[in-house]
Formats: sequence, structure tokens, C-alpha cells
Amino acid sequence: MGKRNMDALSEEEKRLFPLKTVTSVVSLFESILKRTTEPDLALLSIIVGCIENTLTCNQQILSGAKSTVLTTTVDETSEKPLAIPPVRKEDDFPEIEWPIVEALYVKFRAVIKSSVDVTQYGCPEFASRELVKRVSDVIWNTLTRSYYKDRAHLQSLYSYLTGNKLDCFGVALAVVAGCQVLGFNDVHLALSEDHAWVIFGLEGKETAEVTWHGKGNEDKRGQPVDAGIQARSWLYVSGNPVICSRFTEVASLVSSINPSITATTDSLEVASMQQSLLWVLYDTGHLTRYPMALGNLADLEELSPTTGRCHCGQLFSQAIEVARRCYGNSHVYPYTYQGGYFYRNRMYKEALESWANAADAIRSYNYSREDEEIYKEFLEIANELIPFVMKVEGSGHSARSILKDSECFAHLLRFYDGICQWEEGSCTPVLHIGWAKPLVNTISKFDSQVRRHVVISCSEVAEEDTPVTKPPAKEQEKEERLVDSHVGDKTADQKAWLGSTVLAALTDLCGRTVLSPAFFLGPDTKTGSYTQAIHSLNISGTAASTDSPVKIVNKPKLYLRSHKMAGLKDLLLSEKLNTHAISLQLTAQSQVQLGGRKLRGEEAKDAKQEGRDANLSRPKRTRKE
Repeated sequence: MGKRNMDALSEEEKRLFPLKTVTSVVSLFESILKRTTEPDLALLSIIVGCIENTLTCNQQILSGAKSTVLTTTVDETSEKPLAIPPVRKEDDFPEIEWPIVEALYVKFRAVIKSSVDVTQYGCPEFASRELVKRVSDVIWNTLTRSYYKDRAHLQSLYSYLTGNKLDCFGVALAVVAGCQVLGFNDVHLALSEDHAWVIFGLEGKETAEVTWHGKGNEDKRGQPVDAGIQARSWLYVSGNPVICSRFTEVASLVSSINPSITATTDSLEVASMQQSLLWVLYDTGHLTRYPMALGNLADLEELSPTTGRCHCGQLFSQAIEVARRCYGNSHVYPYTYQGGYFYRNRMYKEALESWANAADAIRSYNYSREDEEIYKEFLEIANELIPFVMKVEGSGHSARSILKDSECFAHLLRFYDGICQWEEGSCTPVLHIGWAKPLVNTISKFDSQVRRHVVISCSEVAEEDTPVTKPPAKEQEKEERLVDSHVGDKTADQKAWLGSTVLAALTDLCGRTVLSPAFFLGPDTKTGSYTQAIHSLNISGTAASTDSPVKIVNKPKLYLRSHKMAGLKDLLLSEKLNTHAISLQLTAQSQVQLGGRKLRGEEAKDAKQEGRDANLSRPKRTRKE
């Protein structure tokens, strides 16, 4: 167990106070990040939390009051009113004095050290599960008895020390900061896309739940996360979380800053502070393995580009590259971040591709009730964003419309194929009629000629409708591309089919349907070999169809892996869509793991006496005639 220096800041760093501009905050962080010692999480969380809450939660400041009084509890028995001076024109926010920050910092250290006696655990060099659980209990037991899942500005230690409120991430950060106060520098955050836990031990091999998720299942605290990983839940990203160093934890607390004042209004000063601090962390190399922070920085850059910095589109792409290289393509949000960027900038084809890539990432998981955040993300894409794209694109008759692009239709099918495979093997169904109607409406926007232009293949397992095991994520990353086959040595049926395809192109261009395939492919053809004839027709057809709504030569190839989408293959490619059949197939009972509820108490005893399994629910009653 390492010793800590009681001086949280050097004298030079203290001279930066009072903090009243974004520049002063950036200078403080730069100084701390340049140290050879680890940064103090509690101190930094208090500082950014104080600024964030002051500018987003205090109605007196927002309404232009001359001064604001914050009541800060310094110890358990007394409260000390601390006045914040008025905001001057040259400042970005009210002055944050060092005595305010120091009082809160001392309070947090006192709470942890007075509640956890390290000697009871033998003064170990590395943290144990019991000690981590004890720190978690201290934080948990001092919170208000409410769960704040969707409330903003509750992720910092400032919120904890002034209001005894924390959200899911805030509790995990507080536990790690508490362990740091006790001198256990082996305890670090592990971050998925919607959850946080800790790793600890000699090589960081041990894991422990320390916070709640969803409706507050505190019973998991202290337990390892192996069960969630084995259940293939997105919440645990297949055991591929962002494993934080102390500097990455600083990046996480900066990335968690929320500039929102209301649902439609943000604080420019808080957003500017977050953006500047993320660039500091980017330049020092602490975002190289953190896709979520890169995505947040890209969003901020889209709203307010920084002079001399890379374009936000590059940051979105970099987040995806990190997710693929470092985490086995198990993170979904980098794709939805990028898709949202393309959507906002009317790059609809690129948006569809990004959303399809997001569905490719989610297909390797099993859906559970704890995955509601990513479920809502996909539901919004399927039922709001994609229908809006179809409405916009369907309002005109441009030859460049995505409704005439077979690749866009392939992206759409790949998106739903990923959702359907996410559902397979899960205890809870995903798709219902609310999903089916938008899908049917969207598919009907594409002309039959565009739909038939996609070459669809299915796995033999899916076609035979037998149980399927989800392949590893790496195998699913291999996207198949179409390479046109050579025409030579074709059978008679293949030649006739190719001839009909060329004929369809010609008749579509000239508006006539009286040409005969025999004219081109008959045995008395004098124009040279069969291959040359087809080649010349393809060249002439391509040259003449520069304005054609459908490209003839290059066809997108799509490989469907889910049972539901494989079953829809023929319906999707038919000339006339059977929308009712598609809806029925999409909402049909999936191959989910159906299991009844466990029986308890007297029900379990009765089941045992009757020879039934106590883990299964009671059988259905026989219907009375």
C-alpha cells in the first residue's frame, strides 16, 4: 500500500486560483497531467463538478444574479455558507476559490478514512474484494435513498459532497477515488458503454461490481462480473471494457461532464471547458484507447470546430478504428455516433452504412432487459431516423436518390439482420409490430428492380431453420464483396439468365419490350463468340445508361445470418411485396431461450411432490369445454 502526499496541489498550482476562465482550468489540468505522480481523482472531480453544477444547476446565476451562495457541509455537524463572487464580463464563470475546493476535498478524505480501517484487512499491498466492497458500502450508505438514472450532473464528487447524490458512473468513480485515498493504486475503473465496475489485484485480474444499474440492483455489489460476460450481454461488452489507468480515469470524468441546462439548452462555457480538456488529454495520449471520449470530442468539434485541429469526421473514424483494433469490434456507440453525424449532415447513404455496422457489432450479443439504452438507440434509428430519410429521399425524383441505390437497400437489410441475430438466443424478444411497420414501409419505397439487384445469400444453418450459435465477432467483421464472374464456360441456363439481364437493361433504356433473347443468343449469331457478344452488350449498355437509376454491372452482395431475415429472402426480392407476410415473419416468435419463472416457497414444495421441476413455472391449466 503506497503512501500519498497530503498536498493535493503544489504552491504554483494553487496560485492559479481563483478559477474563473476556461484557460485557467486548462492550465491547472496541464500542470497536474505533467506530474510524475498520479493525479488525484477526488480533487479533479470536485473542481469540474463545481464548475458544471454552478453553471447548469444554479438558477440565480442563470438569471443574472449578482452573487450566489452555496451551502457546503465541511463536516458532519456544521455547515459553512460560501459566497461566490459575481461574474465579470472578462470571466467565463463565477470565481471558484481554493478554500471551497479544499473544504470538500478534506471532507471526502475524512469520510473514507473514518469509515474504513485498513488494519482490519492486514494492511495489504493490494486491495482485496472485501476492502473494495467496504468502500462501496461507505459510498452507498451515505447516498439519498433514491436512484437517479436519467438525472444530469450527478456524476461528480461535488454532487456527492453537497447533495449526497450520485448516478451509476458517479458511484464507481467515488469508489475508485476512495481506494486511492486509502493508498490502493491497483483499483481502477473498467468502463463499458453503459456501465462501470472496478478491477483490482496484483495484475488487475480481479473484477467487482461496485455500483448499480437500471433500477438499482445493489445485490451485485462485491460480486465479479463473470456472469454478465458469460451471458453475452452488451452491458459487459463481451469482457472488452476500457480498462483505465489513472490518467484514463481523468479522461472519463472529463468525458462525463454534461453541459446541458435544459433539454434544449447547453452551457457554452461548460462545453468549451470539456472540449478544451479533452484536447489536452488527446494531446497527451490518454484517449488512444477510449472510443467513447473520442466520440464525445467529435460531437463537440462538430458544434464548435477548433482552429488548427482535425475535422470531427476524422475523430469519429478514429473512435471506430480504436473500437475495432483494441476491443474486437464489441463497442456499438462509435458507429451510432458516426451515423448521427452523417444523418445531421444529410449524408444518408453513409448514415445507413454506419447504422448497419452498428447492427453488425450488436449481433454478437444476447439481448437482456439491462440493455435498454442500446435498445432505445436502435429503436430510434429504425422507427424515426430511417423513416425520415425515406420521406426526404422519396419526396423528389432525383436519379441520385438512395431509393434507387441497391447498396443502400443492402445496408438496410444488414441493419435489420443484425437486430434479428441480436434477438436469437436471448431470453427476451426484441422485435414487435412497432418494428415491423416502419420496416415494411421503408422496404416498399425501393423499386423491385433495385431490390432484385442485391445478391443475397444465407447460411445453410439459417436456411434449414436449425439452432444457431453466434459466431465470434472477428468472423462477423469479414464483409463479402461481389466480383463479377467470367462469362465463359457457362451452362445454357446461366447464358439464358445473363441474356435476359442484358435484355432487361436494353428494354429499360429504350422503353420497348418486344426484343427477344433469341435474337442475341441464338445459335446463328454472326457477331463473334458468346463472350464477346455479352461483353459488347454490357459495354454499350453501361455507356448508354449514365443517367439510369440502377447500376447494372456492380451488384452489392449481402450475406444474411439471422433466421428471420433468411426466411424473408424470397419475399424481399419478389416483384410485388407481400407486406403482411413480411410483418408476420419479422414478429414471429424468435428462437429465444424460453424458461419459466422459478417457483419459491410453497409452490416449490408442491412442485417437488408432484414430480415437477421447481425451476419451471406451473403448467397451463386445461381448457374447460
